[in-house]
Amino acid sequence: MKRLLFAVVLAAAAGPALAADVALSVSIGQPGFYGRLDIAGYPQPQLIYRQPIIVEQAAPSRRPIYLNVPPGHAKNWRKHCRAYKACGERVYFVQNSWYQREYVPQYQERHNHRREEYRRKHKENGHGKYDKHDKHDNQGRDH
Repeated sequence: MKRLLFAVVLAAAAGPALAADVALSVSIGQPGFYGRLDIAGYPQPQLIYRQPIIVEQAAPSRRPIYLNVPPGHAKNWRKHCRAYKACGERVYFVQNSWYQREYVPQYQERHNHRREEYRRKHKENGHGKYDKHDKHDNQGRDH
């Protein structure tokens, strides 16, 4: 019985430590991302509420921000606004379905294109990881 009790206590103590070591990173433009969105150049977002939500006095000269948040965060915004550093902001909450359907594909397309363009320019300028190998391979084929 003592062994069983010891095993339970040990597992309970190790459980949170093991869980704390597991990290999941989700970036903007990926499914499951929650946070601030730059909607410039994207289709008109579908909103959860028609009017912006304000927890603390917001400066009228500042533009409103758009957020994709988990269900329930918009309903209880006062509790969650600090996590998004948005308590003193006029906040529009986008519908997650719009984020998934419209924002994610366009964001990924734009940024994948930029990554490919960067790689091409990088390689053209002789900075590519495989440039030395490519030059040697080409010299061997030409002779």
